[in-house]
Amino acid sequence: MCDVLVVDDDFMVARAHERVVLQQPGFRVVGVAHSGAEALQLITELRPCLVLLDIYLPDMTGLDVIRRAREADHDVDFLVLSAAREAETIGAALQGGIVSYLLKPFKITELQSRLHGYAERRRLLTRPGQISQSDLDQALGATGSVAVIPPLPKGLSKETASLVEYTLVDSETDVAASECAETLGLSRVVARKYLEHFVHTGQAGVTLRYGQAGRPQRRYGWLGVNR
Repeated sequence: MCDVLVVDDDFMVARAHERVVLQQPGFRVVGVAHSGAEALQLITELRPCLVLLDIYLPDMTGLDVIRRAREADHDVDFLVLSAAREAETIGAALQGGIVSYLLKPFKITELQSRLHGYAERRRLLTRPGQISQSDLDQALGATGSVAVIPPLPKGLSKETASLVEYTLVDSETDVAASECAETLGLSRVVARKYLEHFVHTGQAGVTLRYGQAGRPQRRYGWLGVNR
């Protein structure tokens, strides 16, 4: 079992990441931090094997967290989930020994893939005997380094699409466009555009709920994670 610490200053994003980890076999979330200082404290106290780390934190950068954890000789891996796209920042993170770097906003399936690849790499490196080049190539390739989602249709923003995605992932049941709109402070029409986009790309499913009168209500559920 791999113990994971989730670090993100956005409570909603942190919760969404936590839910993805909890639905991934072989992983469990042992803590959630919303600042760099809190992250370092929990790394010391909880000894996680993996930290899902944002670069932009209120008191220090994720790079500072990585550096201080290394200086304290903590045996922990970092998977960076951040909107930071500067080559210097990404290069510094890679030099700090991170296992992967996902650019926000990203598909939930991309995070699932990175977690699966990380688990495979841990399995490979902890088994007895020698490792073949093909096994090593497969393990290193599975974790990846940087991933970006494909462009959205014209008129849709990546930031709002990410929020709608997190809303679907975070919901215990399917949601209507009006419910999604109320949660995010959007109009129902705008929310429905994003929801229908996810249906079109196969990331969400839609069902019809029939009432006593009027049109059936379209309700959306996320398909990118196992429910």
